[in-house]
Amino acid sequence: MADDHLGEEAQPQSARPLHSSPLSLHSVGSSHPNIATQIAPTIQPDSEESDEAYAESITTSYVTSIASEISKGVLENDRIYPNYGKHSYGLPVDEHEMDRLDLQHRKYELVIGDRHFLAPVGPTPQKILDLGTGTGIWALDVADMFPSAEVIGVDIAPIQPKWVASNCQFEIDDVEADWMYKEDSFDFIHFRDPLYCIRDWPKLMSQCLSHLKPGGWCEFACIYPVPMCDDGSVPETSGFKSVCMKFMEAGRIFGAPLDVPLHFATYMREAGFVDISENIFKVPASPWPKDKRLKQIGALEMTNILEGAEAFGSRVFHQVFGWSKEQIEVVLMDMKRDVRNRAYHQYCQYIVVYGRRPT
Repeated sequence: MADDHLGEEAQPQSARPLHSSPLSLHSVGSSHPNIATQIAPTIQPDSEESDEAYAESITTSYVTSIASEISKGVLENDRIYPNYGKHSYGLPVDEHEMDRLDLQHRKYELVIGDRHFLAPVGPTPQKILDLGTGTGIWALDVADMFPSAEVIGVDIAPIQPKWVASNCQFEIDDVEADWMYKEDSFDFIHFRDPLYCIRDWPKLMSQCLSHLKPGGWCEFACIYPVPMCDDGSVPETSGFKSVCMKFMEAGRIFGAPLDVPLHFATYMREAGFVDISENIFKVPASPWPKDKRLKQIGALEMTNILEGAEAFGSRVFHQVFGWSKEQIEVVLMDMKRDVRNRAYHQYCQYIVVYGRRPT
């Protein structure tokens, strides 16, 4: 179920592991007749060297600092991490991380064509739920988009602003626990970047389905953190790829595999959703593309990777692999060097899947 209004940057793209051959733009038939899949086109690299300050200038223009209070958290490596929920969460919840999350929000909107979501939600939804809301920026934008709707954002960390629109509210809860909301009550349920936080996907999908109104929509969107390349410009020894593979290994150990975006469509189908659409985008890891919009996305993503990997790796690599602070710094230094290398035409997939509850 492709969206005919997506821009070039939002069209489905071929995604292959390192040293893959690019595919031409087209819709791709899914292995199941009830799932429509689109992949986006090959990205053309920029042949000219750009000012190194480009990424920083783009990033600075989008970062917004939200004043908030961390009422529950633990201090590790000079960063604050959440101390709520059944399982530990790998990313910090301090102000620096909030800035990164808001930057990431803008990046994702650019990726999907300056939109908040892809699901064909009607013009007058009455109730919307944003799972893992983070800073609440998506929920706030959608509350502004639909002033007559009640928008609820839920997260394990209280990092949302205290003063919000009257139709938006935030709650602190673990989305893996049994929901207290009334069933058959939401028009739209949204969840973005659920990495390292969900262990029981069948239960989550079942709760999403049962809490939607008949005909309501659910959308899951997430980065698949495995670097890919279509032209063979990235060596297999890439520090970026090496770090990503360790993150993948940590996810399996945590019981929350990071390849989950590849299975969103299947999980939704098995839960009972219909009219499922899978949309795959390419997100450049740095401003290497020729296309100006993709270059802008790459600049934002490079900052996102450099800051996110350090915040996440500092905790996960120590807890899971027992690495020392010095070991972690060396590994991350190699990663940062390769991410900044514009001769490496690497990208990650951003996968957006939505489906409807049957009427």
